Amino acid sequence: MTTTTMPVSPVCAACETPGAEWSVQLGMPLCAACTTAATGTPDRDPVRLGDILRVTAATLRVPIPAPAPRPPGAGSFTTCRSCGSPARRHRTAGGRWVALEPGERPVAGVPRAERWYVAADGTAVPLRGAAPSGRCRVTHLSVCPARP
Repeated sequence: MTTTTMPVSPVCAACETPGAEWSVQLGMPLCAACTTAATGTPDRDPVRLGDILRVTAATLRVPIPAPAPRPPGAGSFTTCRSCGSPARRHRTAGGRWVALEPGERPVAGVPRAERWYVAADGTAVPLRGAAPSGRCRVTHLSVCPARP
């Protein structure tokens, strides 16, 4: 039994219409409508995105702004009234203050509900998900020796 296969015409890469022609400049098959849609005229080839990205990126380079200064009181040391240990005060995203232990600890040894992260602006944020090899901060109240 002999089967014959009919040649399959290429499908347009943009609109998936059959009967597209190969565009050497773009390296993909395009139908006549898609070839002229981006350019407006059939005698001009579409501009490749890769060609204009280099020029656009060089033109739009702007300096990265410096991080905002920490608000007054953020990261300042305070002393626990119960045990006398130092802790750092940080404002939370909700506007409250929390005393965090100085330094970071391995995430693996800290319960999920007690993990904190200090953002670049000094805001304390609860750290929900973290890699087991990551590091986090803890509140002083969770490790205060004067608490039961």
